[in-house]
Amino acid sequence: MTQARIWDDRVCGLGEGALWHPGRGQLFWFDILAGTLHSRDGDTQLSWTFPEPVSAAGWIDRDTLMVAGATGFWRFDIPTGGIARLGDLEADRPDTRSNDGRADPVGGFWIGTMGLGAEPGAGAIYRYFRGEVRRIVTDITIPNAICFSPHGDFAYYADTRAEIIWKQRIDRAGWPSGKREVFADFSGVGLAPDGAVCDADGNVWVAQWGAWRVACHGPDGRFLQALACGAAHTTCPAFGGPDLATMFVTSATQGLNDGALDHQPGGGRTWAAEMPVRGLAEHKVVL
Repeated sequence: MTQARIWDDRVCGLGEGALWHPGRGQLFWFDILAGTLHSRDGDTQLSWTFPEPVSAAGWIDRDTLMVAGATGFWRFDIPTGGIARLGDLEADRPDTRSNDGRADPVGGFWIGTMGLGAEPGAGAIYRYFRGEVRRIVTDITIPNAICFSPHGDFAYYADTRAEIIWKQRIDRAGWPSGKREVFADFSGVGLAPDGAVCDADGNVWVAQWGAWRVACHGPDGRFLQALACGAAHTTCPAFGGPDLATMFVTSATQGLNDGALDHQPGGGRTWAAEMPVRGLAEHKVVL
């Protein structure tokens, strides 16, 4: 099992949404409940605060991100820190917030929502595409693991509470097509899938909440290997670096028992490891 190292020492209550911007060669990630976006420019640590919890992003151009928040989508200007609202996301639901999300191969952005208390079935998955926001999955509790196969023919997503990752065929316009199928069922072993990303070979790397690792499953769902982290609650992996062979992993301290951090000083920090595989460049969001 490969072992990750601490890459950024800032502690996130709920680190999530790791995104490697391919045009900037720069990692971005979130501390959701703090409403904070983090990044690094060399050794300089950067942070920006939003007016609501924020959880996931996609890149629009070199200087601009789309950021998903509790009530809507934001256009974020990286050089200035300026924000502008692009559209609503369950803006009439004060009892929900955004969670995991990622851009698909044709420029759409998939984003999950969930109840503030993870109420059963209170969440959904939406797709933002060219200004339209359409709900594509309903009756989900904690949406996670949104990622896409290398050829763009399949999407993956999970319900962490159900401990299942599904595989969904998507059409050439990026919309779900046909019935989903179970890709990996962890309910029998008590593993909770969180954020995920595909590598260039089509393997799915999924962070597992409470398991101290990111697990790799082949395109057929079989477990292949794992990356160990010094944080129990790993939350979201992303491939980055000059050759997309570095895996970055966010983590969280939320939900840890009193005194648990005494035994895991890396909890909530962002991790990195050089990997034997390469990732895929993140897709651009088309507004």
